[in-house]
Amino acid sequence: QVQLVESGGGLVQAGGSLRLSCAASGRTFSLYVMGWFRQAPGKEREFVGAITSDGIGTYYADSVKGRFTISRDNAKSTGYLQMNNLKPEDTAVYFCAADIHGSYHIGAAYVYWGQGTQVTVSS
Repeated sequence: QVQLVESGGGLVQAGGSLRLSCAASGRTFSLYVMGWFRQAPGKEREFVGAITSDGIGTYYADSVKGRFTISRDNAKSTGYLQMNNLKPEDTAVYFCAADIHGSYHIGAAYVYWGQGTQVTVSS
């Protein structure tokens, strides 16, 4: 079992930045691909980005490419989502997930999920 806890969400003005963290405990975090997803009210959960277990490979949704950066510190069992130039349409609950059995951009492929953290971007 892996427990994931997100933090760092909040209210920010458009154009601002936030950094989300995803702290893992339990089994060895460094073994797992980690993904970030978000869900806005009334909308389906969508893929934001993912990072390979060794931190070398990263993948992003087109909507965040160039603005968001995913990283991880396996020594601290923590993953990060740096969000810059935030837009009102980025408002959502953000979730981290780990350990995939399938494609990295498919939420159902992930085994472990955090509880989510709210990000609100005002215009």
